[in-house]
Amino acid sequence: MKKVLVINGGQNFGHSGGKYNQTIAENTLEALKEFENVEVKISNISEGYDKNEEVEKFVWADFIIYHTPIWWFQLPNGFKKYIDEVFTAGHAKGIYMSDGRSSDNPKINYGTGGMLGGRKYMLTTSWNAPETAFTLPGEFFSETSVDKGPLFGFHRMNAFVSLEKMDSFHFHDVEKNANIERDMKLYREHVKTVFEKELKPQLV
Repeated sequence: MKKVLVINGGQNFGHSGGKYNQTIAENTLEALKEFENVEVKISNISEGYDKNEEVEKFVWADFIIYHTPIWWFQLPNGFKKYIDEVFTAGHAKGIYMSDGRSSDNPKINYGTGGMLGGRKYMLTTSWNAPETAFTLPGEFFSETSVDKGPLFGFHRMNAFVSLEKMDSFHFHDVEKNANIERDMKLYREHVKTVFEKELKPQLV
């Protein structure tokens, strides 16, 4: 039995009602139903949480799927607070032990003290920015991808606790040019493709 933790970082704030990421989370659950022997837990951050219970979920899971909108090129405040509180509570309790360095040679091995080795994560984000803002010459993000640009730090955070990255999925232009049916279909296909690969029996 493989265990999947879905974390929905959407929240109601300003002109955002959190509904788009709730829809993404629902489509994640729908896509995972196609796989046998998969158990799923979901954390909806906006509904509140116990940080120690969340630590236990990370330790329990084989796979973590993050859903988050992007506000001002960063994580929403509620999701950032969740990460700060849960990862800190996970010190020496299954998330990380240290930064990996020793006092004998503090210049090397930074970021090697994570405790979630053997687990993987997938990131989905939703943007007002169109995909072309990341790909076309002269556009805003200077031909730098979401994963290597604005979300670089998020990925290194996961590497710090020894999680391995799976292929991301990014929703673009969700305010001015959204096509929910099309985009959710593409997303479900993405989840299916990623997990077919991950859950494929390993030859020995």
